[in-house]
Amino acid sequence: MKPNYRRCVSCKKLSPKEEFLRVIRSKESDTIKLDQGEGRSAYICRKIECLKVAHKKNKLGRSLKAYIPPEMYTSLWQKLENL
Repeated sequence: MKPNYRRCVSCKKLSPKEEFLRVIRSKESDTIKLDQGEGRSAYICRKIECLKVAHKKNKLGRSLKAYIPPEMYTSLWQKLENL
């Protein structure tokens, strides 16, 4: 079976979805979650540079059509540091 490919919102790199961090705007409550749930999704590379650009230019917010709280960026930074 073919792997599912996704594109990074920051650098536009195309890779299998397992190589990205997934940010979701939940269907039911319009809350922003990390790596869980159903709804509109945006993918970002596991690189610090991509997260910096996505935060600076609000690429996650535009892709999800929602406000991204600062706590979400904090949890993304922590997740990248632990990798």
